Amino acid sequence: MSVSTAEVWTAMGDTTRREILARLSTQPRSVTELAAELPVSRPAVSQHLRVLKDAGLVRLHRTGRQHIYEARPEALNALKAELEAFWRQSLATFKQIAEADDRTGDRP
Repeated sequence: MSVSTAEVWTAMGDTTRREILARLSTQPRSVTELAAELPVSRPAVSQHLRVLKDAGLVRLHRTGRQHIYEARPEALNALKAELEAFWRQSLATFKQIAEADDRTGDRP
């Protein structure tokens, strides 16, 4: 499944979707179970799940008439790796600036 990073971050931009993903990362759940746990309607949960699924963050399993959603660990690991790379670069830049200030005596 090829999904752009922008789609993933856009999907994660909503607090309800983050809450749904957090719940699915502990165990698979149906739309009905999620709606019972959240202050949103079942149709709203379904719409949020569609966005998460389209972004590649969750997958759907059908068991009879029941739709069970679960988090995709590989997608979550990709998000984690991207965040870690961002922080590594930010810290390296901060270190570089701090060391340059130290060498030039630009301390407050």
